[in-house]
Amino acid sequence: MPAKDRAFLNVWDDTVSGRDLLISLAIATLLSLGGFLLAPWPAPGPLVLGISGAIVGFLISALLFRPKRRLDIEGEA
Repeated sequence: MPAKDRAFLNVWDDTVSGRDLLISLAIATLLSLGGFLLAPWPAPGPLVLGISGAIVGFLISALLFRPKRRLDIEGEA
């Protein structure tokens, strides 16, 4: 197996870069946990800021790491 193929993992029937996956998880975890812990404690505050942190983390990860797939369709010119 070439060294280039070993850098990818199979997660939920999708092939992903292990390095990109770990960085994305760290970004989303830090932002969602940070939002949760820094929120004022009346009822909906921590929930709203925690979910907002997760969404912002997803957006940052989506912008940082572009898909690395190559789609080959057989039979088309």
